Amino acid sequence: MARNAALRRAGPPVVAGLALLLGGITVWYAWVVARHLRDDARQTSTLLGRVFAGLNDPRPDAATDALLDLARQVRSLGIAIVVMDTAGHITALDNAPPQIGADTARLRAWIAQLDVENAPLVQPGVGTIHYGTGTAARRFASIAALEGAVLLCLALLAGWAYRSQVAAARDRLWVAMARESAHQLGTPLMSLTGWIAYLRENPGTTGPELAEHLQADAERLERVAKRFERIGRPARREPVGLGALAERVVSYFRPRLPTLASPVTLALRATGPGPTALGDPVLLEWALEAVIKNAIDALSGRGGRIDVAVDAAARTARLSVRDDGPGVPPEVRAQLFEPGVSTKPGGWGIGLALARRIVEQQHGGRLAYRPGPTGEGAEFVLEFPLVSAT
Repeated sequence: MARNAALRRAGPPVVAGLALLLGGITVWYAWVVARHLRDDARQTSTLLGRVFAGLNDPRPDAATDALLDLARQVRSLGIAIVVMDTAGHITALDNAPPQIGADTARLRAWIAQLDVENAPLVQPGVGTIHYGTGTAARRFASIAALEGAVLLCLALLAGWAYRSQVAAARDRLWVAMARESAHQLGTPLMSLTGWIAYLRENPGTTGPELAEHLQADAERLERVAKRFERIGRPARREPVGLGALAERVVSYFRPRLPTLASPVTLALRATGPGPTALGDPVLLEWALEAVIKNAIDALSGRGGRIDVAVDAAARTARLSVRDDGPGVPPEVRAQLFEPGVSTKPGGWGIGLALARRIVEQQHGGRLAYRPGPTGEGAEFVLEFPLVSAT
């Protein structure tokens, strides 16, 4: 695991370095192509200039000299060429591979190879001209092959980088879910531990005094088990009174908030058990808890107030959680609901991402963030389609 993590951390610099290297090679070969094109243009213009100069020369042997010079230039360009008369006899041969020599069979095979590269030219009264590819064209072909190799390497690197990122995100998600599981179970377990310590310090305490708190922690453990049982399963669809749900969540958090150093106050404004939304009560409670827990964390070490409100407007049922903490930095707001994004030191950034998934993907609602009017504080609003209570 440590080795894979180290490879993933080294992955982006390696990919960037290889991409720069391959990009430099591509640019260099593009410059080579441009240079060869300029050289070919200059050589072609020189050939034409000599031919026209020979044809316009009044001397008797000027035209012949121009043609001979043209033949020499063709040979210097490295173009393989074979001229055959109408009877099939070779009358001219230039730039043949040295290994052919006087072997007629090899010569015929080489000519056939030239015809594969370029269709032969038939000149009436002269015969057939078989020719190959010039040096520049062969270099262009090798450059094209290199470009294909470069693209293939880049595609492989991109695929490897994508898989590394997916694997890293998956690892972060698993770790975050493990931390969330520990957190979900830790809260009631710490509460139970606290009540046990209280009983030891106060042995005369009667059972009814603690029964309600112990029952709340036991119910909390049961709800946590049900939550993780629902992961990966379709959400249930049943009428859920958001007011009653908020009352249940707030009632659990209130006796567990700090009251001495940096006290936190949690208030609820609801007009009854409604309004009613259609959904899974276990998952909806989980989403609201995650948002309230985020507000409590924002007030950690400084204290403050959290207001939870339940209301309805038009065809929308709404839960809002507002705190007077430091708010969310502007540079984080765009990624606030993405897994792994957290403003808390040591935070794993799973709570708000999980809440949005529950609200939006599983219940067709909307979870939005609103900054405070002065830049401080934060408000999270959970909206759901409103239905009639049954």
